[in-house]
Amino acid sequence: MQLCYNGAFLAADKPVLTAENRSFRYGDGCFETMRVYQGQILLADLHFERLFASLGLLHIEIPPYFTKTYLANLITELCSINDVSGLARVRLTVFRGGGGLYASEENTPHFIIQSWELSPTILELNDIGWSLDICPGIHKSTDSLANIKSNNCLPYILASQYAKQHSCNEALLLNHYERVADTTIANIFIVKKGVIYTPPLSEGGVCGVMRKHLLNDDYPFEMVEKPLAVADLENADEIFLSNAVFGIRWVDRFRDSSYGNATAAILHEHLQEKLL
Repeated sequence: MQLCYNGAFLAADKPVLTAENRSFRYGDGCFETMRVYQGQILLADLHFERLFASLGLLHIEIPPYFTKTYLANLITELCSINDVSGLARVRLTVFRGGGGLYASEENTPHFIIQSWELSPTILELNDIGWSLDICPGIHKSTDSLANIKSNNCLPYILASQYAKQHSCNEALLLNHYERVADTTIANIFIVKKGVIYTPPLSEGGVCGVMRKHLLNDDYPFEMVEKPLAVADLENADEIFLSNAVFGIRWVDRFRDSSYGNATAAILHEHLQEKLL
């Protein structure tokens, strides 16, 4: 297997970073996780829109060559080299170059692209509903950095550890207002009386690519952005999660509440028809 480091293809099991790397030292950068299907990056426009918006927010300067076309070509070439073009998970990590302490010596983007083969089961809606619980003691901020996929992932790491320790599939993160932000790897939606609700980005969740696609495309459900309290989840008819790799996963248990998946199943079928 190989990876791509600043445009060069290298053995994936060889070290490419030094101790001065700013992503290692400070989490100084952001990343995109994408699904490649039959050689195509799904929802590519939304991924690169978010990437360049995030780099602008981080004040990382974009050189002329560093474009969507340049990066997309490297991604598809890497998948071909690794023989995973049929169905793959790709991570594009971008970080500020140079050393320095908190104030950087330069502001140019450096990057690593990695790819892994995905099982075809990722395309199917989960047969068994996921279990969900709240990670205590960790809160998402609601500032301008809350919506990017930051290389500093400590809240999500600790929430993921909590989920593992408590035999849950996912852990929910609240913001400082004790309202719902997102989960460790996904945005969250609830269904109540036929209407789908999801927290607005001002609540601190990541600006998910699949979330944006669901909200902005033409699907046969009313979708509304609305702050969600924990009680809203407990009293929902359904809960489901979304991200760019697995699409939709329905939840059957949150605390003492259980849920069905009728809306999630219909939405999943429409999603497959649009994307694949």
